[in-house]
Amino acid sequence: MIIYQLQQLTLKNEQNLSIFNVVGEKSMIDLIYLVPLLPLIGFFIVGLFGKKLKSESLVGGIASAAVGGAFVVAVSIFVSLLGHGPEERSHVVRLFTWMQAGTFSIDISYQVDQLSILYTLIITGIRTLIHIYSIGYMHGDKGFPRFFAYLNLFIFMMLNLVLASNFLLTFLGWEGVGLCSYLLIGFWHDRKFEGSNIVWTGDAAKKAFIVNRIGDFGVLVAMFLIYSNFHTLDYASVNSQAAAGFPIGSGLITAITLLLFLGCTGKSAQIPLGIWLPDAMAGPTPVSALIHAATMVTAGIFLIARNATMFALSPTTMAVVTGIGITTALTAALVGLVQNDIKKVLAYSTVSQLGFMFVALGVGAFTAGVFHVMTHAFFKALLFLGSGSVIHGMHEEQDIQRMGGLKKYMPTTYKTFLIGTIAIAGIFPFAGFFSKDEILWNAFSQGSPILWGVGVLAAFCTAFYMFRLLHLTFHGKERFDHHHVHPHESPISMTFPLMVLAVLSVLGGFLGIPYALSFGGSIPNILEHWLEPIFAPAMEILHRPEVHEVHAIEYVLMAASLGIAIIGIMLAGKFYKTESDKPQELATRFSGMYKVLWNKWFIDEIYQGLFVNTFYTLSNGFLWKIFDVKIVDGIVNGSARVVAESGELLRKIQSGIAQNYALMMMVGIVMILVWLGMGS
Repeated sequence: MIIYQLQQLTLKNEQNLSIFNVVGEKSMIDLIYLVPLLPLIGFFIVGLFGKKLKSESLVGGIASAAVGGAFVVAVSIFVSLLGHGPEERSHVVRLFTWMQAGTFSIDISYQVDQLSILYTLIITGIRTLIHIYSIGYMHGDKGFPRFFAYLNLFIFMMLNLVLASNFLLTFLGWEGVGLCSYLLIGFWHDRKFEGSNIVWTGDAAKKAFIVNRIGDFGVLVAMFLIYSNFHTLDYASVNSQAAAGFPIGSGLITAITLLLFLGCTGKSAQIPLGIWLPDAMAGPTPVSALIHAATMVTAGIFLIARNATMFALSPTTMAVVTGIGITTALTAALVGLVQNDIKKVLAYSTVSQLGFMFVALGVGAFTAGVFHVMTHAFFKALLFLGSGSVIHGMHEEQDIQRMGGLKKYMPTTYKTFLIGTIAIAGIFPFAGFFSKDEILWNAFSQGSPILWGVGVLAAFCTAFYMFRLLHLTFHGKERFDHHHVHPHESPISMTFPLMVLAVLSVLGGFLGIPYALSFGGSIPNILEHWLEPIFAPAMEILHRPEVHEVHAIEYVLMAASLGIAIIGIMLAGKFYKTESDKPQELATRFSGMYKVLWNKWFIDEIYQGLFVNTFYTLSNGFLWKIFDVKIVDGIVNGSARVVAESGELLRKIQSGIAQNYALMMMVGIVMILVWLGMGS
């Protein structure tokens, strides 16, 4: 009896503890609003009182603490989600009703699941490091508080984008990051950006803003189509209705997904709307890292991943995504071969890597695409911040042809930059190897050998131009002016984030070890298991059962892609490591192709001729001088003239002479009598 009572008491305590854990986990998830709220509070404090604080350390500390606090909350929520089963990790946290009109109602609500929390951790974690880095990089700038205010507003908007449970709230964040990118790219609006066709940084900001508006129009039209057909804008409802009510290849789904993808090509700098991203280098280097690493440019990847079910229903859209992605990956990589601005090399590298991510999404390898988002965030943030450290140490010099031999002056920057370069080149066992190989394998197995071949060629170019950048910057002869430039290592506030990101660039790939390298599944693919419930409906539509098989061809292709990357590294070393005259020799030997690549395929010139000049001529010659001046102004001014002349005639009636009034009365009486007589 006593034993039975003890058992019942133990069982009751366990039940109470279980209830307490569930309540605790649920209450922690309900705190998701703090993640975007903390950066917003930081924005208001720094934006309103930054100048009055009169301390860069305090301003930077407040802004960094706000984002760091958001990261801590995100980590706590992630831990809470780990306590749930795989199918119970999706929660919608409703805060309040945003707008309501008739049956139309939109809530401010956040969807907390495996995909959104992963993006949130990447954004807040990487952004915290960039904030800390920015304190040292922006030291002494007159716009120091304004810069950090813009950064925090950007983070607030980006977090709304990825956490939103509906299209409209995502679109708010989507437009918000567009606005913030305009403010940050043009932060030094009174400066010239040397080495670019864009002369003033303000022009680069306007270019980014205008080009993105084209893509945003596609998202807006897609939202109209979604609401008119699904009567809701909630992600979960839209995707479930699409999967249940539309056959594969539906014209409506194809139209919606193509319009959404148009927006993705703008935000994620794909053909034909990718022309803004390289010119965005006009902004401060932390902005480049912010936009190019883990935030704005990956918004397009997120939008497709969030709506993977709808995209899986449209083979046409999936093929378009794949084609655009692989074309962008190769063309951007080729342009990167000839760039001499240290940041523009990395910019074209970003465009190329985004192309790889879209290839993964297009062939249905959604997890591989998101995996590359994560690893790319690590090594690309490292490379951009490393380039900023070089620019800082070289007194704002960005031309790698005027560098060389910096290895001994900046040892920490060099070591971390080397790690990032190896990672992006896809060398085992660094992070880039695992994610890039996963994409290439899916391109081969779910796409075609041609798709794999083009991808490997782009990967070869990546390895070549990244080690070209490394050698011309840190190795070989010192080509800078020693009288005016005195290279030096950056302060600890800038090198500490580099070291953290270097560690992540080495170890981050082990979160997604492919089955072929897992020793028969003994090493789990953590990321795949984490994201599996998110993409399960899409994979079911694509008829991709979870069957792990190891094919001998996979090892062959893995070795081939690794070997080709190593060849690219060796060729870069041969041409650029010690002999500084080789770049000119290559430019002379391949002058025709070099000219095409140097001018970025003449895309800017083509767009200028086809669109900018055409619309300018149309606006100036017809819409202004003819339609506006002659038609619109003619109608307005003519109406006024008619009224004025009519008034002038009527004014003569009121002359003040009694005889005239009597005469008009008599004339009127006679006319009435005549009319009456004719009527009778």
